[in-house]
Amino acid sequence: MNQPINCYIDHTLLKPEATTADIETLCAEAKQYGFFAVCVNSCHVETAARLLSASPVAVACVVGFPLGACASEIKAAEAEWACRRGACEIDMVMNIGALKDKRFDEVRADIAAVVKAAAGHGGTVKVILETCLLSDEEIVTACRLAEEGGAAFVKTSTGFSSGGATQRHVALMKQAVGGRLRVKASGGIRNYETAAAMIASGADRIGASASVAIAAQAIQQEPLKNPCS
Repeated sequence: MNQPINCYIDHTLLKPEATTADIETLCAEAKQYGFFAVCVNSCHVETAARLLSASPVAVACVVGFPLGACASEIKAAEAEWACRRGACEIDMVMNIGALKDKRFDEVRADIAAVVKAAAGHGGTVKVILETCLLSDEEIVTACRLAEEGGAAFVKTSTGFSSGGATQRHVALMKQAVGGRLRVKASGGIRNYETAAAMIASGADRIGASASVAIAAQAIQQEPLKNPCS
């Protein structure tokens, strides 16, 4: 870990009951702690973009969340809508059933449609695999399809299924993508020790709702590091 841990964190709030006041708090915390991004549902993108417009904190938006089971056209439209309103990163959920059916062309096309929609606005796409529902072979295949579809990241989890990120899955994903794509670990990362372990296993980004607690613990754990690059 060459940078402070806050530089790796997407400060996340995806609960359905999240209010505007909650998003205001999320963005204030992201600015205070210097997190890389906030990650929100599409209905909150405009608010987050407005609140963060004068800061270096990015706005990430989930698409097809949390199931990934909507039509590709709907995912692409949501991605474009979000990018038009200030999102610069899109965290889309892969079509998990199509992967399990071995409808690989459909999975690749689904990812490519979102990548194309986001790319028109300079957006970066992360593909959420939901690793807790996949075999190791399926995870490797999903990573390959994400790369072929033009994504920039593969991401472990939504945090809304039966499990979250594990070091083993992060390492497997990192091995599968090499240095060609980046890896985001998310789901169940609630303390500094777990976040640091994910980074040591190969994560380039951390998605967490407990970001403030992680950053506070980092003050006691980390030696002085260079600022975020």
